[in-house]
Amino acid sequence: MKLKNFFFLLPAVVLVGCASQQFTRLTPLQQPHNNSNLYPVEVQFNSTDQSMRRDSVKGYVEVNGQLYPLHPEPLVQNRWEGFVPVTPGAGEVEFRFKFTYLYNAIGSQPKSGSATSSTYKLKVD
Repeated sequence: MKLKNFFFLLPAVVLVGCASQQFTRLTPLQQPHNNSNLYPVEVQFNSTDQSMRRDSVKGYVEVNGQLYPLHPEPLVQNRWEGFVPVTPGAGEVEFRFKFTYLYNAIGSQPKSGSATSSTYKLKVD
């Protein structure tokens, strides 16, 4: 009986183990100062997770624990853009990208998932 349960769950374990997310930062990490103190950032987010519900994906840029929305680029698939706020007088800020989504789970309602990039440092001249 236990062996039967193992073989039933094996495909789910293999699918989850093979899924990966990739972040490609598309903007430079050094930008000239501007008066708005908002600096554009772009990222390409790709996932091999077949269970991910693509229509549920939401993107954010995280700065000092605060999430700011990213918006999908309408003409380029998987490309997102937004703004990073930098405190006036600060020469740099650390940020990272975060994506939340729903994924289909076997035998239950969709579950929530997320993926977070490594931390980047934006320098302002």
